[in-house]
Amino acid sequence: MKDKYFNKKDTLYEITEKYNEAIDLLVSIGFENIKDENQRKTFGKSISLENALKIKKINIDHFEQQLVERIKNNKSKLDEALYEKDSDKKDFLKIAGVLPCPVKVPLTEGFDHWLYKNKEKLDLNIDYELKAASMGLDWLKESLKDHGEEGIPDLFISAGFDMFFDKKLFGKFKSQNVFEDITGFKHYNKDFENEYITLKDPDHQYSMLGVVPAVFLVNKEELGGRKLPKSWKDLLSDEFENSVSLPIGDLDLFNSILLNIFKNFGEEGVKKLGQILQRSMHPSEMVKSHMKKSEKPVVTIMPYFFTWMVKSGGPMSFVWPEDGAIISPIFMLIKKNKKEQLKSIVDFFASKQVGEILSHNGKFPSIHPDVDNRILQEYKYMWLGWEYIKNNDIPLLIRKCEKIFNQAVNGDDEK
Repeated sequence: MKDKYFNKKDTLYEITEKYNEAIDLLVSIGFENIKDENQRKTFGKSISLENALKIKKINIDHFEQQLVERIKNNKSKLDEALYEKDSDKKDFLKIAGVLPCPVKVPLTEGFDHWLYKNKEKLDLNIDYELKAASMGLDWLKESLKDHGEEGIPDLFISAGFDMFFDKKLFGKFKSQNVFEDITGFKHYNKDFENEYITLKDPDHQYSMLGVVPAVFLVNKEELGGRKLPKSWKDLLSDEFENSVSLPIGDLDLFNSILLNIFKNFGEEGVKKLGQILQRSMHPSEMVKSHMKKSEKPVVTIMPYFFTWMVKSGGPMSFVWPEDGAIISPIFMLIKKNKKEQLKSIVDFFASKQVGEILSHNGKFPSIHPDVDNRILQEYKYMWLGWEYIKNNDIPLLIRKCEKIFNQAVNGDDEK
């Protein structure tokens, strides 16, 4: 594919110097070192975009198309003073959180343009920090521990369970009824509101934007006579001991997997999860794991997004678990005492436009009722459930599951 912005023969350094949008996209496919300025200058100068994508077995045309779309969306220059505090404006709002790497750029670009278009009408001072999920949450966790309600963001977005129900973090504010769901949805998308699943918070405190589903990628060449695993139950069998790659580095998704396995299969299920583990890989490694000469996992558990990297005709087979893809919810928390000031901003993040960015750009199915998530009707989701969350100390349960899992991995689980 030829375009006016860059050439596939250009080095990673040349492209990232011209287009900051390229950094997050390269990180999302496994080039973590591009985040480091020194490595970007050294490694980035030594390899062309074409060769880098060949190493990762990424479709060049698909990557170039995504990058060009991001560059086009960000062409117009924004007012540099947009986020500077203006003493004439009456309210100051703090927005923070992390976004899944594949959609971080289009979502922040969309929000930038929306703010620019509405800055006069909003009459607000807005400070926002929305980082890529690859940056982790440590930068925020420490600041939450010692703050009261006034010290936390007015609007917060992130996936996962740990932070949201930890009584040292956002959990203490949930119990104080600090948050309110003002998205206004009477019903969620039919994918998430039906006879077997309900994602909407019955207490109307936590909002959701979408979910990160965990699915299987099976190397058929490594099955060795074993049947293709079609469910989590199939996977947690002796047949797959020491044969599965788990997304341990993705704490939000991994914690969701631990919790759902514990709920549905008990302590024995979590032990089996530890016993089937072969190694943890970045999803971008998972899709090319069949190329490695050693340590080939039979099954890799990965976010649904990364299945777009798999080349057709190869040995890697995508499986959506019959008992449901375990999901990590993408939550949005809104302070009740700032809901009037936040309403238009909440409407943006809860819009069909954002839902389609999540669903279509990132394969993170949206809860918006008017978004077509392009998910087959027979595909189900495995969700922890609000009643289960309410009746359990989630952070404590995560620590318990981690202990059981680690003991099984190390072979010293108690019999």
